[in-house]
This record gives sequence, C-alpha cells and structure tokens, in this order.
Amino acid sequence: MAVIDINADLGEGFGIWELGDDIALLDVLTSANVACGFHAGDPLIMRRVCAAAVERGVTIGAQVSYRDLAGFGRREMDVAAPELTAEILYQLAALDGIARAEGGRVAYVKPHGALYNRVARDPVQAQAVVDAIRTYDPSLPLLTLPGSAVHDVAEGLTVVSECFADRAYTPTGTLLSRREPGAVIHDEGTVVSRAVQMAVDGTVVAVDGAKVALKARSICVHGDTPGAAVLARAVRSALSDAGVMLEPFA
Repeated sequence: MAVIDINADLGEGFGIWELGDDIALLDVLTSANVACGFHAGDPLIMRRVCAAAVERGVTIGAQVSYRDLAGFGRREMDVAAPELTAEILYQLAALDGIARAEGGRVAYVKPHGALYNRVARDPVQAQAVVDAIRTYDPSLPLLTLPGSAVHDVAEGLTVVSECFADRAYTPTGTLLSRREPGAVIHDEGTVVSRAVQMAVDGTVVAVDGAKVALKARSICVHGDTPGAAVLARAVRSALSDAGVMLEPFA
C-alpha cells in the first residue's frame, strides 16, 4: 500500500491581511508548513495556526525563507552562507517556541519560494540551510524536491522528497517557473488525477507530455490559491479511494 503525506503552506497572512483559509485546510492536511515571519506571517498568526494544528493532530513544519516580506519570499537573494544559516536558525527557534507553547513542536523544515528553488541547485545555500537545522535539531527532516542539491550535502540529516499536485513539471523533473504560463494548475480534476498518479505510480506527466519518475513521500497543495481547501479535500478523498494511506512523514 502506498503511503503519502499531504502538506500545504499556512500562516501566510500578515496583520489584518489574510491569505488562504488556514483552518479549513487544517481539517484536511496531515502536515502544515507554517510561515515563520520572514516572507509572511506574524507572531499572532503563527500562534493561531500552531494552536489549531495541535488541536487537529496536524504535524507542524517550519516554512523558512529569505527575509523578503515585500516579495513574499519569491525573489531570489544572494545571502552569505553564515547570514543565511543564522536567519534559518532564527525562524526555526521562533516557530518552535510558539508551537511548544501551544502543546506541539516543529517536526520538520521546508524552505519556501525562491529559497526552496535555490537550494535545489545551489550546494552553498543548501549547506547553509542544512547547517542551521543540524545546529538546532539534527533530528528534524528537511522537505525538498527529488534530486535537490540538499540530498548531496545533508549528511546525517533525514531528507524527504515531495511532489506538487498543482504545479507543472519540466521534462527533467523540476518545477516549471511561475513566470511561465500554466505553471500553476487550477483545474480540480487535473490536480486530483495527478496526485493519485504521483502517489500510486510515482510518476508525473511533464509539460511536453513525457512521463517523469517522481518518487515522493509528501504531496503539496498550495494554500494560497483560490479554493485551496476544497481542492485539498478532493485530493485527499481521491487518494483514500485509490487505497493510499494518508500519514505524516514526520
């Protein structure tokens, strides 16, 4: 039987601005990537999401990023490795402290946006993220793409691969840039069928029609897209109907 985790990015509002329906998504997910205040989120939102996740038994992950509130963490930045390590450590400690105050804890780490894509190909910045995790708690798994540079530098850490039900893939198995048309898939039927194919067959159809191997332990559904909770619920239902066991990886 295939076993899969369903994750999404949560806590990405800021102050009075709300983004996504965190509570509705928490009723569907098995893991929640909670923004740590550097690309989105604030202490009140972090606390509210952590409390709701603990109440529902959803695993909490630290969604760490570049310090880029204005760009939502989607602008690539050249940050010196020691500085990046310190900033990841800062975010980890902040979210874990809040999670523990609510009766939970941070159980894994997932980079966000531009940092996520950068560490997939840049061993220097990948090492900086790994160093922060190893310094804080080497038992924390790191969630990333299959084939990411993180796999090559994370000796001693657990690296978990994920796939994206609602993102288009290139023939090489990387995510199609958000600058390209069709990078984010909104059609529910397409997203659902892709999720089942990823979980059961370990493959995805790329933008050129090629079938690409994609072994992953977790499936991500973006929490900031319109109707994300409805989409995530449809994905979860389809996976269960296909005989896939839903279980957090951490």
